[in-house]
Amino acid sequence: MIAAAATAAAIRGGRLAAAEVAERALAGIAARNPRLNAFTEVTAARARAEAAAVDAAVAAGRDPGPLAGVPYAVKNLFDLAGVTTLAGSAIERDRPPAARDAFLVRRLHEAGAICLGTLNMDEYAFGFTTENSHVGPARNPHDATRSAGGSSGGSAAAVAAGMVPLSLGSDTNGSIRVPAALCGVCGLKPTYGRLSRAGAYLFAGSFDHVGPLARDVADL
Repeated sequence: MIAAAATAAAIRGGRLAAAEVAERALAGIAARNPRLNAFTEVTAARARAEAAAVDAAVAAGRDPGPLAGVPYAVKNLFDLAGVTTLAGSAIERDRPPAARDAFLVRRLHEAGAICLGTLNMDEYAFGFTTENSHVGPARNPHDATRSAGGSSGGSAAAVAAGMVPLSLGSDTNGSIRVPAALCGVCGLKPTYGRLSRAGAYLFAGSFDHVGPLARDVADL
């Protein structure tokens, strides 16, 4: 997977099609996720539609956004329209699908990024290992016998495995930083309140931060 900044530059410059990037990413998920269990749901139809919109904008000479065609995925406590927000728990499966995207998902969409789905996590973000008893553990791409860390384990594993160059996680007491460290990627716990948590299932409202994971600091 090409870095986010390089991917967006190539798509914005007409040297690469967002649809091609999306299909490569979907193929990579199909090949690698059975071993790593990073993704809990793949939103292929959405990804293809968003990629087509980016390519149409480029063809029409419109600005497709600073993250044009960049694939990403989200810890499954972020609302995605039409997808039930599980927060890692079977208890939530009977709830209706989210009516709209979380705030950060909307911001990424506006920037031209392509959403590929939701990512494994500790149940209700309460843990450091992503050994989820409902969907199984997220595994470390460097050694699948080892933990990806948590609670944003799927978010770190997906980036480290090259399935997506960017992901969203949340951090109350290390839940971005721990899996980023264990998987060898970059994770940012932003200043409290810097990024809106609207549409994210909170663990501890007075402590929760939401933020990105990526392969390098430039992409963060």
